[in-house]
Amino acid sequence: MKVLVSALEHSANVHLEALQNELNDDVEFLGIFEKKLGEPIVDLSTLAVMGFVDALKKLPFFLKLSSQMLDLAQEADKVLLIDASGFNLPLAKKLKKRYPDKEIIYYILPQAWAWRSKRIEVINATVDTMASILPFEKHYYPKDSSIQYVGHPLLDEIHVFKEQLITSGKIAFMPGSRKGEISKLMPIFKTLAMRLKEKECVLIIPSHFRTEQIHALYGDLSGFTISHEPHQALYEAEFAFICSGTATLEASLIGTPFVLSYIAKPLDYFIGSRLVKLEYVGLGNIMFSKMCGRRLHEELLQDAVTADNLYNTYVHMDKELFFSDAKQLRNYLQHGSSATVARLIEA
Repeated sequence: MKVLVSALEHSANVHLEALQNELNDDVEFLGIFEKKLGEPIVDLSTLAVMGFVDALKKLPFFLKLSSQMLDLAQEADKVLLIDASGFNLPLAKKLKKRYPDKEIIYYILPQAWAWRSKRIEVINATVDTMASILPFEKHYYPKDSSIQYVGHPLLDEIHVFKEQLITSGKIAFMPGSRKGEISKLMPIFKTLAMRLKEKECVLIIPSHFRTEQIHALYGDLSGFTISHEPHQALYEAEFAFICSGTATLEASLIGTPFVLSYIAKPLDYFIGSRLVKLEYVGLGNIMFSKMCGRRLHEELLQDAVTADNLYNTYVHMDKELFFSDAKQLRNYLQHGSSATVARLIEA
């Protein structure tokens, strides 16, 4: 079986790798994914985009890539789209128009419930099988929709969970995986690490970064211990400072208290704050607020992201309450999703 795959971001490829391990050996991937998973049509390192402004700059590139995917779909038995709604939802519409009988599976759906809710109608009319990783998401879709909760992929990929809070003397720092995120947060994190000099400050760097990239992006790292294993580093840490994104949910599920710190480009933040109908930025907070009506962890955004504010949050946060709430969130998500999605593809 040949499956056309569109997995543009690194996190999507982590989920795709776990899924590939559940699929039969005769399933072949075509399209956009990391090289270790097959033979993709593009080098994913050229696709890193942060915010609305960056996306507009690369629009011609993405339009050409979409056309390539549309042509390649002729060879595929099914289509698997993962996250990245800005690219994948328009692609789904084109695919359905050209190949009306070809099944389109969308894994990690566009967060249409958060902004542009009218897209739910488009998704429902375009996507044949909707694999949701959020238990509450199905309530935003029509009752006759194909949407189903399949579990959360992080519960396939995380193998260490804390049974109690620890005092290890280790503090984890995760400034993100995009150049813009890293460049904004690292100066602040370096200042903060100096205030925490009695602790071991562990900087978590994505494993796919090359040595020359690390030197250019991070600069002098003499104040940090380096780790390329995020789950193990978070498990060993007593606290973490994390950019927004999947890492915040990873820390929540593992049980490591943390504060989210995020600095967007001013124009991106202005646009996003008016379009997105969410009280929180962090994935853990979004899900926990749906479940319990309150936040799980602290969030500092834009000008509030300072070394002083981060340090004060670390000192004053109710870590016991966080840990108790984090276990509730893990139970809420129930189980992993890879085996369920594999069955959907092979059905």
